Amino acid sequence: MSLDVLRSPEGAALLGVAAGLAAADPSRAAVALRAHTDDPALASAVLTQATLRLAAAAKFGADAEHMFFTRDGLEQATRPPVAGRRAERLRAAGATRVADLCCGIGTEAVAMARAGLRVVAVDADAETAALAAANVEGLGLGGLVEVRHDDALTTSLDGCDAVFADPARRDARGRRVFDPAAYTPPLDALVARASGVPLAAVKVGPGIPHAAIPAGAEAEWVSVDGDVVEAALWLGEAATVPRRATVVRGGEVHELTGDGERPAPVGEPGRYLYEPDGAVLRTYLVSELADRLHARLGDATIGYLYTDAAVDTPFARGFAVAERMPFVVKRLRAALRERGVGRLTVKKRGVDVDPDALRRELLKGKAAGSAEATVVVTRVEGQRTAFICEELPRA
Repeated sequence: MSLDVLRSPEGAALLGVAAGLAAADPSRAAVALRAHTDDPALASAVLTQATLRLAAAAKFGADAEHMFFTRDGLEQATRPPVAGRRAERLRAAGATRVADLCCGIGTEAVAMARAGLRVVAVDADAETAALAAANVEGLGLGGLVEVRHDDALTTSLDGCDAVFADPARRDARGRRVFDPAAYTPPLDALVARASGVPLAAVKVGPGIPHAAIPAGAEAEWVSVDGDVVEAALWLGEAATVPRRATVVRGGEVHELTGDGERPAPVGEPGRYLYEPDGAVLRTYLVSELADRLHARLGDATIGYLYTDAAVDTPFARGFAVAERMPFVVKRLRAALRERGVGRLTVKKRGVDVDPDALRRELLKGKAAGSAEATVVVTRVEGQRTAFICEELPRA
């Protein structure tokens, strides 16, 4: 179904109807929509778009009502706080006109335009480029964004002082691609393409190996509310530190930087245990976080940190240690029963256990109590160790 039809007065009216139907009763929406049109193809396309907009509201808020999506485009689109922060960083570095290569449905271009940048948004897929154009226009940003159906590796960069690229990281079957050489376009080709402008950034999969990071690039991992959602390589003048962990929590952005090469100190576990955010672990910035927390590792190979005093930090989840013991299931079960624990979370690192299976094993048998606890199973100086903990509240 043509995007032009969905944007026509008839399509727009049906989208309004379908939005209400999908929100009220998704299972009956298709049947109810037939009362408003005798074109089954149009009804199907409208309902699909209304359903996607409903799902997109969680990510894009009120903007979703004015945008058009595909399932893949919605899933792969950058979250607005992350895209907005990246756009602001480019603007602060001196960018004025950015080439948004592999622009997808245009969400990065929207963030850049809202940051006051002019944008050339390019995508090799005609349908996707049309969606991007519709989205920037629907959000009132068409005057700042030029959308091209073109090849990212050959399109003109004349007048652009910055490049942002978001290559496809899925194969023809929709499976994730982890090898940067298998991106579309490949990472090395995009890095070479961006070398002609002062400022550049390339979005990559969070599973990118450190060995694939180009020399001189800044590698950044981003987490949102505890989930690592993406990574990016900053190139040229945009690269200011070797590694950056960006943590977005509750809409607030926090950054930890360093070289990711120093080992963290190792010592005896203390009264508090900290589990670093995934972005900190991916950037190898555990030592930098240890400096901030006045913490140490209990084992040089395990990324749990320990302190003697509680410290509020956005870069880690904190736990007060109630009891420490060798990891022996029978002994640990007895200790939990003595504490009346009936609600249990199991976390592990550096130990070959299944957290769900261990949780069931620890709670089986006698009637469980009402107390709540977290059990952390790990290694301390090479020895399998269990900690019974209570999670600390966050400010």
